[in-house]
Amino acid sequence: MIEYHSPREIEQMRPAGSFVASVLTALEAAADVGVNLLELDALAHEMIRSAGAESCYIDYHPSFGAFPFGKVLCTSVNDAVLHGLPHDYRLRDGDLVSFDFAASLEGWVSDSALSVVVGTPDPRDLALIDVTQRALAAAIEVFRPGNRMGDISATIGAVAREAGLSVNLEFGGHGVGRTMHGDPHVANDGRPGRGLVLKPGLVLAIEPWFLQSTDKLRMDSDGWTLRSADGSRGAHSEHTIALTEDGPLVLTAR
Repeated sequence: MIEYHSPREIEQMRPAGSFVASVLTALEAAADVGVNLLELDALAHEMIRSAGAESCYIDYHPSFGAFPFGKVLCTSVNDAVLHGLPHDYRLRDGDLVSFDFAASLEGWVSDSALSVVVGTPDPRDLALIDVTQRALAAAIEVFRPGNRMGDISATIGAVAREAGLSVNLEFGGHGVGRTMHGDPHVANDGRPGRGLVLKPGLVLAIEPWFLQSTDKLRMDSDGWTLRSADGSRGAHSEHTIALTEDGPLVLTAR
């Protein structure tokens, strides 16, 4: 069921969005060559405790997960792009790492993601990250009253294709509110002018993610981490955005 939120409820969502943004900012600053993924998960966990927030991931067990996630942060490195399970791995020079983080604060959820390169960057990785960021920015721009869901999806897909990338439709954005994943689904490609009419009160997590040379995924042996089928690298950008009468309000802006 699609939920619509009052202006008062959207105001109540702001602290959760600011908190999620602050955790991602801290993770981006902490990520460096030699830092362990488990240390980064511990940083996010400590920030959750300090804020009196709740993790959306630690007990998360959807049908595609082998078991409850057990961590508070997704860390997807290099050819991993989604649902990366933190493990005993120290970041190496040139690693591309995507952080995806969602938490509940005062009963409201926000969800956001970013990708960074640690150490010496490969220009191809920076270009891939840039495509996800531009796709997200373009999608937010068309998230306006009277437009349709297909306009968001088509906008994301157009940015990807212009960059020579293909788009996977298995995983995408979603509604956000009291829970992390709600209706509607937000595909990363589609047809303009189709689908749900966008109305004030709708809150979405929009999340373009792309792989360098494929749109096919494979499941890692850890039962959670999704990797590119051909070993190429992936990047991911995401914000939680509320639609108001005046247009989109990015709750997780950093």
